[in-house]
Amino acid sequence: MTKEQLIALGLDEATATKIAAASAEELKGYVIKSEHEKVTTANTQLETDIKTRDKQLEELKKVDAAGMQKKIEELQETNKTTTAEFEAKIKQIQIDSAVTTALTGAKAKNLKAVRALLDLDKAELDGETVKGLAEQIKKLQDGEDTKFLFDSATPTKFKGVKPPDGTDKKYPTDKKPSEMTYTELCVYMEANPGAEI
Repeated sequence: MTKEQLIALGLDEATATKIAAASAEELKGYVIKSEHEKVTTANTQLETDIKTRDKQLEELKKVDAAGMQKKIEELQETNKTTTAEFEAKIKQIQIDSAVTTALTGAKAKNLKAVRALLDLDKAELDGETVKGLAEQIKKLQDGEDTKFLFDSATPTKFKGVKPPDGTDKKYPTDKKPSEMTYTELCVYMEANPGAEI
């Protein structure tokens, strides 16, 4: 946690500074989740590619010289496609991680619901963030029909008619209970709990 977050939780500045420094020291050896996922995905993909290429080499031993050239060209084309798909997967993982981080920081109540409202079709990374994402999130936070999806520091104000507080409840004093309407009778009974009808 940052010093500002600790102060917001009620700690004094000196304690918050010490805890923030200790936390930063403790986290020095940790890797960002998106980087870990990228390396793990890359490792899995490389293991798969090695097995595939070993199999391809075994098949090449059986191919004649004329057919070998054609097979090599096919494999080169396949490898280009595989590389492009792999790079697209890595980019998508980074985008997903950046979006999740941004939505969590914006205090989205339901990440999946808010993510569905974002335009991420042509998302481009700008370092660790997605270009234009902050503006989209701000627009959702400020929108009358979407701001409820985020936790806010100010409580929501409800608009409408103020419900009666019950001080205006009156029953007719000139009627007998048998002549009162149901509503009037309820008010009468509330005012006179032991009354007999």
